[in-house]
Amino acid sequence: MNTKNTAALVESAPGGIEVLPLVEEKPRDSRSALGRIGLVLLVLIVIGVVAGYLPRARHRSALVMETQELAVPTVAVTSPAPAKLAESLMLPAEIKPFAEAPIYARANGYLKRWLVDLGAEVKAGQLLAEIDTPELNQELAQTKAQLLQAEAALDLAKTTAARWADLLKTSSVSEQEAAEKQADLALKQATVEAARASVHRLEELQSFGKLTAPFDGTITARRVDMGDLIQANSGRELFHLSQTKTLRVFAHVPQNLARSITIGQTAEVMIPEIPHQTFKASVVRTAGAMIADSRTLLAELELENPKGEILAGSFAQVRFPEAKAAATLVVPGNTVIFRSEGTQLALVRNGEVELRKVALGRDFGATVEVLSGIDSNDSVMLNPPDSLVAGMKVRVASAVPMAGGK
Repeated sequence: MNTKNTAALVESAPGGIEVLPLVEEKPRDSRSALGRIGLVLLVLIVIGVVAGYLPRARHRSALVMETQELAVPTVAVTSPAPAKLAESLMLPAEIKPFAEAPIYARANGYLKRWLVDLGAEVKAGQLLAEIDTPELNQELAQTKAQLLQAEAALDLAKTTAARWADLLKTSSVSEQEAAEKQADLALKQATVEAARASVHRLEELQSFGKLTAPFDGTITARRVDMGDLIQANSGRELFHLSQTKTLRVFAHVPQNLARSITIGQTAEVMIPEIPHQTFKASVVRTAGAMIADSRTLLAELELENPKGEILAGSFAQVRFPEAKAAATLVVPGNTVIFRSEGTQLALVRNGEVELRKVALGRDFGATVEVLSGIDSNDSVMLNPPDSLVAGMKVRVASAVPMAGGK
C-alpha cells in the first residue's frame, strides 16, 4: 500500500474506527546524509582549530621556558687550590757584630798618643790612647791641697772639742761653749769628706785620660790623631770597637712561616761573595710580635766566625730548612669582589649564590692567596658581575680546573 495515498486508520474505541488526516512522510535517506555532512564539517572545524592551536601553544610554552632559562645566568666556577711554596724559602738578612761600642772621651785635653790602629785585634782593658789633661791635673792638685787644709782643721777641732769636754767636767766652761766646739768638730769632719770626694772625682776623671778597650774585639774605626783637641761633651767618636768572632744575623720571617720558627732551630746562611759555601747558624731569640708595617717576625741568629772570613755589616740570605709554612689556598684573581662590605668571593651552593667575606694574603698576579674564609671544597664563581647579590639563582655551565701555586 502506498503511504502517500492512503489514510491512517487508528482504532480509537471498541467497535469503531477513526480516520485521521493524511501526513506526507520525508525520506529517511536525505536526513541521514545531511547529518553525516554536518558531522564531517564539525570534525573538520575541530581538527582545524586544534591544528592551529597546538603549534601556537607549543611555541608559547617553548618561549616561556626559554625566557625562564635566560633569566637564570650561566656561570663558570672553579675550586680553590693549595698554594705551591718553594721547598725552602730564602730570606734576606743583615749581619752585625755580636757586640760593638763607640769609644768616647770623658776628659778634656789633647791626644797625647794612640796605640792601636784600624783593624787591630785588642783585648779587654788594653790601652788604646792617652789624653794629656793639664787643666784637670792642676785642678786635682788644688783639690788635694784643700783636702790637706780640711784635715788640719779637723785635727785642731778634735783637740779643741776634747779639751772643752774636760773643762766642762770642772764647770770651767759653760755647756753652750762645749756644744759649739762639738758642732765645729762635726763641721770640720764634713768638710774633710767633701774634699776627699772631690779628689776622688777628679782622680776618676784623670783616669779617663787613658782610653781602654771594654771587651775583646777589632778596632773598626779610628777617628783621631796625635795633637787633636779632645772635648768630653762634643760627642766625637774616637774609636769604634766590634766583636766579630761571633756574629748576629737578623732576618725578617713572613707571617706564614713565623709560627714555625723556634729557639735553637738551625738555619743556613749564604753570603753572595762566598759562593758554594753555607754557614750554620742557630736561632737564639725572636721579637715575639709581628712588625705591623711588614707583617714579619724579626728573628736573631748567632753565627760563629772564628776565622773572620765573614765581614760584619754584610748582606746575607738565610734559609730555614725546618720551617714549614701553614697550608693556604689560592684562587684566580678574577674571582675577587671588592665592595664596601669588604673583600668577598662568590660561592655557588645548590644553584644559589653565597657571598663570603675572606682575608687575602699575597698577590701572585694571576692568583691571590686566601688566608681564611673558604676551603678546598667550595665552588668559586669566575668573573662575578657587579649586579651579583646573595641568594641569586645561577646555573653552573662548567667547572674550570685550577692548578695550585703561583
